[in-house]
Amino acid sequence: MLPIKDRTSAGRSLADALQEYADRDDVVVLALPRGGVPVAFEIADALGAPLDLMLVRKLGTPGQEELAMGAIATGGARVMNNDVVSALHISEADIEAEADREQRELEHRQRLYRGDRPLMDFRDKTILLVDDGIATGATMRVAVRAVRQQHPARIIVATPVAPPDAVALLEREADAVVCLETPEPFIAISRWYQHFSQTGDGEVKSLLERAWQRAAETARAGNAG
Repeated sequence: MLPIKDRTSAGRSLADALQEYADRDDVVVLALPRGGVPVAFEIADALGAPLDLMLVRKLGTPGQEELAMGAIATGGARVMNNDVVSALHISEADIEAEADREQRELEHRQRLYRGDRPLMDFRDKTILLVDDGIATGATMRVAVRAVRQQHPARIIVATPVAPPDAVALLEREADAVVCLETPEPFIAISRWYQHFSQTGDGEVKSLLERAWQRAAETARAGNAG
């Protein structure tokens, strides 16, 4: 399969691998924006499942913003890297200041992408968590833990490409991991795509609106029948 043509192709290939979840009332597809949205859109379309978002924001270390001391996600979940916090003697006040700042950004992106649309109820659902690739697994781990707090029946991580160690890590967090390719050495997600241009906010919003319109039309057809 490698190299992957683009995110649309990746989503269609993943949908083929996820056919056991097709046409089920209990399945929800959650995308990690932005790059995960085009992949998840194809999966949701092929499986006849609703599509929504799981937003994750990294908590940067004071003075070293690229070094993550933790992360927050949709629904209020927070995961901390206690080793980093301890080693750098990061104060609770600094943690809360960074968490407040990233929470505001998370809420801004929720409004940007979803408007006033209410969050979905994940209780007793089978959740397919989708990204366009996984490097370290840190972001996806936060997403899994955020979804877990809402008591789903199962959480399935789905991605076209990831290194073997990240897959092994996520297999301990999720109920299952569906990954099409596990190349080594991994280096970067972009290495395994022919076309890996940045996914813009406009594309995210457009795909979500198309998915939600499709779901509404399906619901109306069902009620009419």
